[in-house]
Amino acid sequence: MTTLSALVGQALERARLYDLEHARAQELQNALLPRTLPRLPAAVAAARYLPAGRGEQVGGDWFDVIPLSADRVALVVGDVMGHGIAEAATMGRLRTAVRTLADLDMAPDELLGHLNDLVSDLGEDFYATCLYAVYDPVGRSCRYSLAGHPPPVFVFADGTVHSPVLSPDPPLGAATPPFTAHELPLPDGSLVVLCTDGLIESAGQDADQGLARLVRLLSGAAVRPARFDEGVRGLEELCDSVVAALLPDRGETTDDAALLIARTRALPTADIASFDLPDDPRAAGQAREHVRDQLARWGLDDLAMTTELLVSELVGNVIRHAKGPVRLRLLRSRILTCEVYDGSLSTPRIRQATCTDEGGRGLQLVAALSRRWGARYLRDAKCIWTEQDIPDGTGDRAGAAPCP
Repeated sequence: MTTLSALVGQALERARLYDLEHARAQELQNALLPRTLPRLPAAVAAARYLPAGRGEQVGGDWFDVIPLSADRVALVVGDVMGHGIAEAATMGRLRTAVRTLADLDMAPDELLGHLNDLVSDLGEDFYATCLYAVYDPVGRSCRYSLAGHPPPVFVFADGTVHSPVLSPDPPLGAATPPFTAHELPLPDGSLVVLCTDGLIESAGQDADQGLARLVRLLSGAAVRPARFDEGVRGLEELCDSVVAALLPDRGETTDDAALLIARTRALPTADIASFDLPDDPRAAGQAREHVRDQLARWGLDDLAMTTELLVSELVGNVIRHAKGPVRLRLLRSRILTCEVYDGSLSTPRIRQATCTDEGGRGLQLVAALSRRWGARYLRDAKCIWTEQDIPDGTGDRAGAAPCP
């Protein structure tokens, strides 16, 4: 009896420690996932994270919605292979790394290349899948890359469902960059659906069969709301419908699942203004004139003086330190975005000017006057951009806007 009681006591202690570790792993994972998703001018989204109904430990699935410059939106979903506290912690590291790299305005294929290096450095036992997509409301397109991950599903506003047939690159940690970049025109009001394999793959069906079921479920799901901001409720209901259909018995699942659905909104052409500038000192003056005229048309005269100063500094830097062609673009949504394009790939950086220096303070001024600024690089050019808040009640489109 003494021996038996000792064995029972040890078993109970092991069970208590397992429950404690499992609870801590779940708390860690829930803390690392986004609590709320942002409502952005170009996209509203809803998501579901579903832990395994049975199994020993939590997994490493994650999702995210990241605002980028020029009202672009990054949509991310990923899955760290394996289960446990280590995988949940790795998920948090990868999500933080994705946000950091996204802030540098990297292209999807380039971002996955850097993320692959990070996962490789973690050791041979760590692998992850990921899908990173960027929606551009000006170009009305979605560019994405995936590493060992199920492809996205696109639902157009007319109800047409498109599931691209792709040969995904290997998972992060086992891939050899470069990754393949895919691009798709995306009409206004389309849905972008991303998920992990736990949603579409199970013991009773493979990933292709699950993806086909998901496509059938999404057919006819692109009914647009009366107002764009009202679309979140519909997306929440759609998430619940998809989960209920694909995972009817959550208690029997052995893998975590993540689902992210975003409704896109293109930027109307009336809120875009683009101007070509000469590659000489006249460019700054012409840029200021374009700013004054365009902001007057938009009813944003209160921002004219600050925007003129920002444009002068950016265009002046291009004329002195870069090369043409030079182009100015203004975007109006909930914020005012000012972009200056040039033909140089040199990196702008803030200098620490001394008291006797005659220059070197331009980007300090830009940083002080704008809510956010940065640079992104194109194939043979770069763009330096700034963002300014639009005061409430100023302009025709301040705040939320109806879906056109």
